[in-house]
Amino acid sequence: MGKFTEFKLPLKSLAPGAHHFAYHLDKQFFANMESDEVHDADIDVELNAVYAHDLYDLTFTLHGTLTLLCDRCLDDLVMPVDTTYHITVKYGADYNDDSDELLVIPESDTTLNVAYMLFDTAALAIPIKHVHPQGQCNKQMSALLKKHRADAADTDVDAAADTEIDPRWAALQGIAADLDDSDN
Repeated sequence: MGKFTEFKLPLKSLAPGAHHFAYHLDKQFFANMESDEVHDADIDVELNAVYAHDLYDLTFTLHGTLTLLCDRCLDDLVMPVDTTYHITVKYGADYNDDSDELLVIPESDTTLNVAYMLFDTAALAIPIKHVHPQGQCNKQMSALLKKHRADAADTDVDAAADTEIDPRWAALQGIAADLDDSDN
């Protein structure tokens, strides 16, 4: 039995009409997807599949949480997931996923594995920057970060004071200032 066997949707055996499927995405699902970003997951998925006129309208609704690392303090950060994804699937001569709204799969495929659609939908629900709300980060790590920023700022000021300005750059700054004065 493969890692994603439970996510195979039996398209060819669906009768016309609406069909409902349920899945659960957990830590193991994301580990099988080789996702290093997700440390834990508890996501319930509802799939509504409507088969009519040789088209399969699939609507995925994901609701739950993902546990990531906070970019600021590196503690666990539980992110809510509440998203929906819709795609239409139809059979054709060859596989074609050029469109975001339509997926064409070969006539020979009797099932459609939706695991990667679920993974992509969950991954797109993760914000680029994941940090705790203000004041909820690990206090010790926040203090270290604040101290490091202060030390770095002091070092930058000291370095700038010790650095001589290249005379060519100073001349260019003078020309720029003269041009600004002539514009007024």
